[in-house]
Amino acid sequence: MKRSEINEAIDKAIDRIEEYKIKLPMFAYWTPEQIDSNKEKMRRIADRMIGWDVTDFGTGEFEKIGAVLFTVRNGDKNDKENKAPYAEKYIILNDKEEQQIPFHYHISKTEDIINRGGGVMVVELYNKGEDGGLDTANNIKVYMDAIEYTVKPGEKIEVMPGNSITIEPFVYHRFYAKKDNGMLIAGEVSRVNDDTCDNVFLVSSERFCGIDEDVDKKYVLANEY
Repeated sequence: MKRSEINEAIDKAIDRIEEYKIKLPMFAYWTPEQIDSNKEKMRRIADRMIGWDVTDFGTGEFEKIGAVLFTVRNGDKNDKENKAPYAEKYIILNDKEEQQIPFHYHISKTEDIINRGGGVMVVELYNKGEDGGLDTANNIKVYMDAIEYTVKPGEKIEVMPGNSITIEPFVYHRFYAKKDNGMLIAGEVSRVNDDTCDNVFLVSSERFCGIDEDVDKKYVLANEY
């Protein structure tokens, strides 16, 4: 991705979440210079990869496949005492091209994906097949706001604002903002998040994409501290 795309995407995300009276932690608004001068204060933030995350998963098609994410809090996967066994994120998706997080599953993380506001969140699920791909034959048991449902493989599940869906390990899922229903603000509440090794994509993807530094950096991403 181009740095100019990343800067613009975060600017738009901030505008959108502030429409809903959501405020992020103070360091979300810091310049690279402010972050650099507060490295010692930000040691825990950097170690846990808390902060901005913008990706197109290596596709070069950010408007279609990609997202702006902000990890608000995250535990330490190496903490044997498990003092903070949770994580929380905001995920902002554009509805114009039904921007999506592509099919993937997690090995250890269970997560609730919540429609925090804006548009309609569409979710598609498949069990992981024996060959590692999509199981297109068997239905999936899923909880939505703690109520159990059974859905068909690939069924389009519409999650309205205020509602949520629980995704368990080894369940393939993708989700996106329904077209022309407004930019989506999704939330994620989960076990400790580890984007370095807990995402298995159906199609090989770059979780953290390369960056073309065509303009100055306006924000520092969580994988850049």
